[in-house]
Amino acid sequence: MKSLTVELADRSYPIRIGAGLLADARQYAKAEGRRLKLVTDSNVAPLYLAHVLKALNLKEEDALVLPAGEEHKSWATVERVLDWMLGARLNRDGLLVALGGGVIGDMAGFAAAIYQRGIDFIQIPTTLLAQVDSSVGGKTGVNHPRGKNMIGAFHQPRLVLADTAALRTLPQRELLAGIAEVIKYGMLADSDFFKWLEQRLDDLLVLDTDALTKAIYRSCELKARIVAQDERESLAGGAGPRALLNLGHTFGHAIETYTGYTQWLHGEAVATGLVMAADLSARLGWMSAKDAERCTQLVARAGLPVKPPAGMTPDQFLELMGHDKKVANGKLRLVLMRGIGLAVVSGDFDKAALQATLEHFTQQ
Repeated sequence: MKSLTVELADRSYPIRIGAGLLADARQYAKAEGRRLKLVTDSNVAPLYLAHVLKALNLKEEDALVLPAGEEHKSWATVERVLDWMLGARLNRDGLLVALGGGVIGDMAGFAAAIYQRGIDFIQIPTTLLAQVDSSVGGKTGVNHPRGKNMIGAFHQPRLVLADTAALRTLPQRELLAGIAEVIKYGMLADSDFFKWLEQRLDDLLVLDTDALTKAIYRSCELKARIVAQDERESLAGGAGPRALLNLGHTFGHAIETYTGYTQWLHGEAVATGLVMAADLSARLGWMSAKDAERCTQLVARAGLPVKPPAGMTPDQFLELMGHDKKVANGKLRLVLMRGIGLAVVSGDFDKAALQATLEHFTQQ
């Protein structure tokens, strides 16, 4: 097992990475003596629910199994979780456990954030995307038809258990979606890590244990460092360090909203967004065309999409991007790059270059 800490003073918490963690009762020492409830989904429950219930000494009625899928990441589903906790008379000293991918983690975390003005929760991410990104940092919430993650709260978990063995039951498409977020970290903050990914991508794709552990650990390490600097994305008017984690996401969220959260996985949309951000950065002269092409090639080698959905137009992109949380004072801000590993947040870019990127990627 490897571990690191998200340093947030009295709200600091460990991230533990290794095989077999979710079924290991010793990992849940923080939960001893607490009243626990667990939320998972219909994909994860048949695989891991019994193991976690046994480790936590819980019964089946202590778990709520929700329908799986991004389309269920909604206020209505969170309301169902809240009703269930109220019906169980869970008190403020209770603890909620989120067992699943990013959708479950985001919704359970949001429910924990607003239930009786906030109760503790634990993240047990079972997808690569959740292990390297969404389970860390305290962003919780749900989608709205007008935009991705527009309703939510910052609420840090008390513990993150990233069980690498769980990734062996992931569908290939879900695995690749997680690799998109891993690539993101190299592109935004660590050129050496990006180079390592170019060299070891094939090992990641076959779930080589050493490569997988290194990729998860370094991704979490980079995110933990950024979150510790800017927990609530409040520095520099929302254009501080934490905003850099949204590289590729403004383009990606537009794709997800356009497709109604049902056709593209989050990581697939982010992958295309990363390529589009690199293309725009090169058009602005902020990074070399060669490095932008390296980004495109790595995303493509991972079997991820490098073009948005057929039929999506530049005007539709601009309209949906206008609803993104990065818009400030009516001005669109994007996370772009000054080179691989050097992400920046900017609203001062040539809009003609953005139009050119959108036109290039939406050509049929």
